[in-house]
Amino acid sequence: MIKYLKGDLFKAKEELLIHGCNCFQCMGAGVAAIVKKLYPEAQIVDDMSMYGDKKKLGSYTCTDPNPHYYYPEQDLIVVNAYTQFSMGRSKINADYEAIKKVMEKIKVDFEGYTKAMPKIGAGLAGGDWEKIEKIINEVFGDEEVVVYYI
Repeated sequence: MIKYLKGDLFKAKEELLIHGCNCFQCMGAGVAAIVKKLYPEAQIVDDMSMYGDKKKLGSYTCTDPNPHYYYPEQDLIVVNAYTQFSMGRSKINADYEAIKKVMEKIKVDFEGYTKAMPKIGAGLAGGDWEKIEKIINEVFGDEEVVVYYI
């Protein structure tokens, strides 16, 4: 179940920071650009995935679950969720099936972790937040997912 919290996603206290990515290793705008700047290892693990591979849709890469090497003061895992194939603002890039698939994987793989995200897929990707909200609520059920907004 989504809990909305007005505030800065990058000051979140949750253990997971989940954000949407395209399949072309480009974190050049929006939330992804800030992730790249603040957590460069998120870009490193993205760069290790196959460039432009449509098979990445619905999967994720993530930073080391114990990133003390980079940020000794934080216990944060950044999850690059492949929720869109390409980028650009001329069309809707959010892939609802990919969003559902990756959320199902995150639910299983990170059971028990606290989770934070923006309105994933509804910003630069152009997705319909009402549809995405419904997917997240269906996948996570009673498990809380904090969605930050400004």
